[in-house]
Amino acid sequence: MGDLVLAGDIGGTKTVLGLFDAEEGAAGPALRAVREERFASREHASFDDLLQRFLDAGGERGRVRAACVGIAGAVFDGVSHATNLPWQLSEASIARATGAPRARLLNDLEAAAFGMLFLPPEAVHVLHAGTRGDERGNVAVVAAGTGLGQAFLWWDGRRHHPIASEGGHEDFAPQSDLEIDLLRWLRARYGGHVSWERVLSGPGLRNLYEFLRETGRYDDAPEVRERIRAGGDPSPLVSQLGLARTSEICTAALGLFARLYGAEAGNLAMRWLATGGVFVGGGIAPKILPALAWGGFLEAFLAKGRFTPLMESIRVAVCLEPRAGLLGAGHYARGLVRG
Repeated sequence: MGDLVLAGDIGGTKTVLGLFDAEEGAAGPALRAVREERFASREHASFDDLLQRFLDAGGERGRVRAACVGIAGAVFDGVSHATNLPWQLSEASIARATGAPRARLLNDLEAAAFGMLFLPPEAVHVLHAGTRGDERGNVAVVAAGTGLGQAFLWWDGRRHHPIASEGGHEDFAPQSDLEIDLLRWLRARYGGHVSWERVLSGPGLRNLYEFLRETGRYDDAPEVRERIRAGGDPSPLVSQLGLARTSEICTAALGLFARLYGAEAGNLAMRWLATGGVFVGGGIAPKILPALAWGGFLEAFLAKGRFTPLMESIRVAVCLEPRAGLLGAGHYARGLVRG
């Protein structure tokens, strides 16, 4: 058995921990799963308690050479307060609990971005092949889900390094008369500042639907209206009806979502000069792949004026692997062992 590393992926709903044997295979670095377990996050008073339970179950304490945990929250000086949990984590406490000489905390999207470097072909859906044919270079990651996550992978000439971002809260930038009207509507709803997350997320899709309805552009969808009246989340139903194209307003909302997603993915590629490619992660993109094709995602991605030729050269792919964060943390921990 090679070096044992611990990886974690912490979210407000669930936490996944895994132990991996960090191998050096013929095709390069690899992780062999030894043990993996999923926990309901809110059933545990702290991450330390949860980690102790996991380690006690397998008796691996003292055998872990390195640990890396991705968390939904900002990390400062090796410490993080979980965004949606009453937990505080630190690299020092993780190192003590595992007995690992090295431990690292990453933002959850940093970990997922790093994991995307190691995806097999079947875990990737290519939206645009690009013309560069070279995965070296900076990589941008944009991930719409409950919120809008963004991260980058900096290429130092030999390897990639994950970098966190709060770019999802940057100013929304409309590019058409329709989008300008959308900005005005959102400013009235939210009292001023409008971020990209207000349009590119699960709640963002609801905003797009309600904008199209309240401004009289489309008639309401009865099924969605009933879902809203019942206090439920209408976004999955808007997505479902939009994909089936059985509702004009839902189809329009989903198409607008796809176009805005492409525009912001292109912004990231420009901002970070992501010649190594762009990954689209998160829980929404894999579920709406057809809409990304007909909704104008790629058209908006490429529409960067004089820099359109550069955009045409950049590969764009959707990550289909829901465990990218855990795998990214595992591979990062493997790197800590290797130094």
